[in-house]
Amino acid sequence: FRDCIANLQNLGLLDPVKGAILDGKPYLGICLGLQVLFEESEEFGRTRGLGILPGRVVRFPEGMGLKIPHMGWNQVHIKKPSAFFEGISDGDFFYFVHSYYVVPEEEGIITTTTDYGIEFVSSVQKDNIFAIQFHPEKSQSLGLRVIENFVKSLN
Repeated sequence: FRDCIANLQNLGLLDPVKGAILDGKPYLGICLGLQVLFEESEEFGRTRGLGILPGRVVRFPEGMGLKIPHMGWNQVHIKKPSAFFEGISDGDFFYFVHSYYVVPEEEGIITTTTDYGIEFVSSVQKDNIFAIQFHPEKSQSLGLRVIENFVKSLN
């Protein structure tokens, strides 16, 4: 998270990326691309994010017997209908690799959750933003379906 924000700043891309999203350009965020949308992360100390979505990024809790990072296949539970999940069923499996998860302040943006000892948000959608914690490129045919649905939304 910190390196991503620092690299965007160093390359002079932080404001253009944020501006494009705020101007309504379609945005597909994958894994870290979801997390940077929020106000801050506690990864490697507190780091400010893009601040486009209210909320923060936190680490999975220690002492629950969870393997961290959360790595492998897990179910996604649909909380709100979304064209991006057309052809996807509640409980379908997607591939995850992450140690941190988002905690949005706006419940209305949550489209899916996943259980990993705790229930965490695995995707959000708001206006031109669709962002997911799982890796569609590693999630076989269902992951490709999510990407296809995003591409269809551009037409």
